[in-house]
Amino acid sequence: MTQQLSDKDKFTHKKLNKLLRRQTGQAIADYNMIEDGDKIMVCLSGGKDSYTLLEMLSQLKAVAPIDFDIIAVNLDQKQPGFPEHILPEYLDTLGVDYKIVEQDTYSIVKEKLEPGKTTCSLCSRLRRGILYKTAKELGATKIALGHHRDDMLATMMLNLFFAGKMKSMPAKLVSDNGEHVVIRPLAYCKEKDIEAFSKLQGFPIIPCNLCGSQPNLQRQLTKDMLNEWDVKYPGRLETMFTALQNVVPSHLADTNLFDFKSINKDSGIIDGGDTAFDTEQFKPQPIEDEEMHNDYYKQHSPVQFTEVK
Repeated sequence: MTQQLSDKDKFTHKKLNKLLRRQTGQAIADYNMIEDGDKIMVCLSGGKDSYTLLEMLSQLKAVAPIDFDIIAVNLDQKQPGFPEHILPEYLDTLGVDYKIVEQDTYSIVKEKLEPGKTTCSLCSRLRRGILYKTAKELGATKIALGHHRDDMLATMMLNLFFAGKMKSMPAKLVSDNGEHVVIRPLAYCKEKDIEAFSKLQGFPIIPCNLCGSQPNLQRQLTKDMLNEWDVKYPGRLETMFTALQNVVPSHLADTNLFDFKSINKDSGIIDGGDTAFDTEQFKPQPIEDEEMHNDYYKQHSPVQFTEVK
């Protein structure tokens, strides 16, 4: 940490660290994300999520019963005003192996897209290709990304609203080029916990000028909607994420996932059967560490990060 904290904030910081580390470890275990001998390439953007990811993996590496290596990789996209010194200086203090990859994708994005158009899609494709190439050069066995629970929920809603798919962001899957295993160890972590931890930890946050200048992105609007739900209806996001882990194909409508045609009166009761005539009863999921939720988040304003010069 690079700042002085009050005794209360020190307590909160310790509690958040323990919570995030436990959730990260649980996700790694549930999906077998990291195995003995792995070399994990941690994609570090300079944002709160990737900083937290690197911190959690470093802590877990120190106590894990298996051996694995970590190398942090940052893609310097040559955005105007990008503080090139921040990440190397920070990583040197940690003693973490790292590589800075310099590729001017910023100019390509600005050249190819018309003013006002969304840059995320093209930028993401360019960045993904470079990171895949880097992972191969480094001999990395896994690529770790900093997406968290709220990112997964937002992706599910975006696919539902705009793509006509019941599809989210996987915790672990092979990359779209078929060459790498991509993992998301923060899959169980809430964004607000990461925000609070990052503020208390004092990470040197580097903003993204490309996407941060586009407030009307559908993803941001969807995240704003989820955040509003989280405030007005505590426990709703917990229930939604639980739903991602409790899929019942027989009670959906995808004939590729379930053989509806062969069902007859002799099929027996499947997944509880059809309860169309029963009164619906729904029990909200409990909020993990509700005491901290009530004590900390209701007394602190939303986290604001200061741009690093």
